[in-house]
Parts: sequence; C-alpha cells; structure tokens
Amino acid sequence: MKITKDQVEKVALLARLELTDAEAETFTGQMDAILAYVDKLNELNTDGIVPTAHAVPMENAFRADEVRDSIGIDNALANAPKRAESFFRVPKVIE
Repeated sequence: MKITKDQVEKVALLARLELTDAEAETFTGQMDAILAYVDKLNELNTDGIVPTAHAVPMENAFRADEVRDSIGIDNALANAPKRAESFFRVPKVIE
C-alpha cells in the first residue's frame, strides 16, 4: 500500500473529519487505489503532447474593450424602487 491508515487519519484530522475505524480502513483502500491509478497514468509516454485545458481548440469569445459613454446616473437609477441622491437605497442589513 502506498498510503497508510495513519496518513488517512491525519488528513481527516486536518479536514476536521471524524472517521470511525471502519471508515478509515475503507478510505485507506480507496485512496491507495486512486494513487495506484495515478502511478499507472505516469507510465504513459507524453513526449510531444501539448498540455491542454480543453479537449477541443477554443478561441476567446470576448469582444475587444472599447471606451464608451456611460449610461448616466439618471438612466441607471430610473427603475430603482428607492433612491437617495445618486445611489440605490437598500434596506439596512447590518445591525
């Protein structure tokens, strides 16, 4: 096994999880299986393969930034239920 029950219990302590002995044993086996699979993946030859974040090529869909005129305070607050000068008036949430 690559991971021990003590290591699982330490991770549980750091995560503030309370595990029973049976759960610790179960998680030890599961985490060991995960680490074994990662080791198997590390055996693959990845030379010449470009790291990607997406399975298919992606392009930026955002438009270019352009300076535009503001809509103005009156237009921005036109549909506000309540207003105080040039601000939205909202209910007090902190006592």
